[in-house]
Amino acid sequence: MITAQDIFTISSQKQFEKIALKVFRFQHENNKVYRDFCDFLNVNPQQVKSLQQIPFLPIQFFKSHEVVSNTEPAQVTFTSSGTTGMITSRHLVTDVSLYEESYRKGFSQFYGNIEDYVVLALLPSYLEREGSSLIYMVEDLIKLSNQPESGFYLHNHDDLIKKLLELDEAGQNVILIGVTYALLDLIEKHQFNLQNTIIMETGGMKGKRKEMIREELHEILCKGFGVSSIHSEYGMTELLAQAYSLGEGIFECPSWMHILVRDPEDALTYVKDGKTGGINVIDLANINSCSFIATQDLGKKYPNNSFEVLGRFDNSDIRGCNLMVL
Repeated sequence: MITAQDIFTISSQKQFEKIALKVFRFQHENNKVYRDFCDFLNVNPQQVKSLQQIPFLPIQFFKSHEVVSNTEPAQVTFTSSGTTGMITSRHLVTDVSLYEESYRKGFSQFYGNIEDYVVLALLPSYLEREGSSLIYMVEDLIKLSNQPESGFYLHNHDDLIKKLLELDEAGQNVILIGVTYALLDLIEKHQFNLQNTIIMETGGMKGKRKEMIREELHEILCKGFGVSSIHSEYGMTELLAQAYSLGEGIFECPSWMHILVRDPEDALTYVKDGKTGGINVIDLANINSCSFIATQDLGKKYPNNSFEVLGRFDNSDIRGCNLMVL
């Protein structure tokens, strides 16, 4: 049996691989959707000896199937955002304590003690719907900060501007977590020169603005907030782990998460470090659903296991995954 302690105390690549292979065999045995997918690819679990041999489930399966590895009822169901009529992903989480431990330990690994920060959140498009895993995480971080000033902001930009200026002037460490378009809206109302505030964008224009490349976006945000770098969070409905970038768009994973980059022409092979391809994520916190996810993101991986997100496949680009629908 693989325990939460096994997952969250990983301290080496060798240990990660050993537990990942155990998780693979557990999920092959207990997750019917994943087992059927592996059978479709003629994968014998006994012959899988490395991370590169593990099949990665296309993320689209969370839209069409219940991807679970046990028979427990869901404690919470996270759903992806989408326009009206769109089929959204559903992640049935049978043990939400694994999610809580993952983001709490992940945050601590990159930022230290949450109580050292006031946490401000500008996440209107997430806050206005049910089932957001990001809102679940940020709401908990706000509580854990034990700071009366921490909280959510919706469209009350004037109140947020006032709060940011007050806290920054008082020398208080602040993290402002915001959806990209809302952060841009904020700096159009006020140009800041913040000394004690981390700006963390979670991505997403949500149809509110034109998409732009990261370098251009971060340059605008740096200038508007008066900061030297923009931090980012990489997470999604279908995962329980998050990677963080402390600047320059280069993400690092917590010890229970790992990235592989697949060939965009052949989903079953991998490209070398520094080459562009599709991002595959191993998230061992996802033990009760599927820990091996082929995302629709394009990116590059670097020798120190950091990675960069360069954009998304459009539907015409997803060649390898088109064949992988049960």
